[in-house]
This record gives sequence, structure tokens and C-alpha cells, in this order.
Amino acid sequence: MNNETPENPTPPAVDSGAPQPETQAEVQLGELQAQVAALNDAFLRAKAEAENVRRRAEDEMSKARKFAVESFAEGLLPVIDSLQAAIAQPDASATQVLEGVHATLRQLTAVLERNKVVEVAPPVGTRFDPHQHQAITVVPADQEPNTVVAVLQKGYLIADRVLRPALVTVAAPKA
Repeated sequence: MNNETPENPTPPAVDSGAPQPETQAEVQLGELQAQVAALNDAFLRAKAEAENVRRRAEDEMSKARKFAVESFAEGLLPVIDSLQAAIAQPDASATQVLEGVHATLRQLTAVLERNKVVEVAPPVGTRFDPHQHQAITVVPADQEPNTVVAVLQKGYLIADRVLRPALVTVAAPKA
């Protein structure tokens, strides 16, 4: 019987200088560690970019607040010029002064309109709106109750927000 195996088989030769083949788990671990490092780097970059965007937005908002009235003030300069020109004419007649006042008022009104400042002057008979009107007095009147009888002072809105309510007299409820 020659089918016998040798009693001392020789072990395979081991090359101590060559790297050992990695197991599949070690390969996956290395890939996952590389992915984690890449994701961490991307996260840190995104976080830094978000911080830069936030800082730039704060700077822009600060500048916007600081210079918000620039356009409005620029529009008022011609009004100031007109008033100064009127003062420089001490010999002007009452008619000339009145014409100058009307022209200056038109300039000022145009500036307000360009800057979304809208006049609130409710016509007589308009329903009283506590969001835009302030009732100064309530008087008996021959009109519907809680309606405007007279406007004592115009109000103003700026971009649909009440800057100053209109001061009005309101009709009293009928007894």
C-alpha cells in the first residue's frame, strides 16, 4: 500500500517579507474608514461654508440696516433745497410763497410714495377700522354708527404697516 501519506509533511514555505493577504473584512474596514474620512472632510467643509454664509448674511443685514434710509434721505434732498430757496427769497409775495409751498409739498409727497409711505384719509361714512384709525371722539350723527364723521389728522402706512393711525371722529350708536 503505497497510498500512505508521509508522516511529516513539509509545511508550505512562508515568505516573511511579503504581506499577508488581507481578509475580506479587513478590506471592507479599510474602505469604510476611507469613506468616513471623506464624509468627515465633506462635513467640515460644509460646516465652514455655512458659517461663512451666515457671517456674510449678518454683514449684509447690518449694512442694510445702517443704510436703509439712504434712498429716502436722498429723495428728501430736493425738498430741503426747495425750502432753502424759499428762505433765500425774503421779498417773495404771499402768492409766490404759497406756490413754492405747494411745489415743495408735491416733492415731499412723491418721495413718500416712492418709499411706499401711503396716506390714510378715510372718506366720511367709511366704516371705522381700529387697525388704521384712532377714534378721538364719538359724536351723534345722521349716518351709520361706527363710521367716520371727520378726519382730524391723516394717518400713514408704510408697506401695509401702520406708521401713524388716522385721527378720526366716529358716529355714535343711535339711541
